[in-house]
Amino acid sequence: MAKNSKTFSFEFFPPKTASGQEKVISLGKEFESVPAEYYSVTFGAGGSTQLGTIETCRSLFNATKVPIAPHISGIGSDKSSIKSMLQLYKDEGFKKLVVLRGDLPSGFGSVGDFPYAINLIEFINESFENYFEIEVGAYPETHPEAVSSEDDIQHFCQKMSAGVKGAVTQFFFDSDVYFRFVENCQKLGMDKPITPGMMPIMSKEGLVRMANNCGANIPTRLINKLDSFDNEDDLKKFGADYIASLVSALIDKGAPGIHFYTINQLNPTNQIINLID
Repeated sequence: MAKNSKTFSFEFFPPKTASGQEKVISLGKEFESVPAEYYSVTFGAGGSTQLGTIETCRSLFNATKVPIAPHISGIGSDKSSIKSMLQLYKDEGFKKLVVLRGDLPSGFGSVGDFPYAINLIEFINESFENYFEIEVGAYPETHPEAVSSEDDIQHFCQKMSAGVKGAVTQFFFDSDVYFRFVENCQKLGMDKPITPGMMPIMSKEGLVRMANNCGANIPTRLINKLDSFDNEDDLKKFGADYIASLVSALIDKGAPGIHFYTINQLNPTNQIINLID
């Protein structure tokens, strides 16, 4: 990776047990040697894992020298609670954030004071005088709730212009998807870095489920290949080869780095890293 002068970052989710927390610390120490640019820690829907996010961030901060980026979402939150959370993150020494809109509430739940990510970004920058370094999310295959791909890109570029350092994409499986998205953003004058997000392939069923949840397209050729495996180990080996090839193609063609959705497991992501040219 050093010869490419690119960066890797890694995402973890807050574990629910003490043993899970120990596992995340072990992962953090392992990926620290890659080296990692930063670790992000996800934020559960409706604030369900707020405490877990803080605890996991603290554990990684104390165990490694890698910058930590808590996820923070605006949907369902008010300005007071968000400001308190941000002050806590600042006091803990976290300077980087991954800022997201979050999932819309089901039924008659309130969207809160931040209906869109840009509202939360502007509030953070105004309240803390641009102290935080902000990364945002991107959907290279169009957000599932978008009116159109054109409208989605326009809103994304507006969000990127609101005091944001860069973006990390939802996972995808075709490099053309990423470069087409970047090109369309550049046509609107947006030149900030957009880092591809990569998801390891562990099983066909799991991959299809996650892709359906976030609107990611799985190429027919990939589905057909996954269908051809009877052995789980063979499928995982193919999956690692496929994602490693995709990562290499992205880096070779100019992607600024790679963000790995680790699913809190070492081997799937580690295998991919070891296969990269």
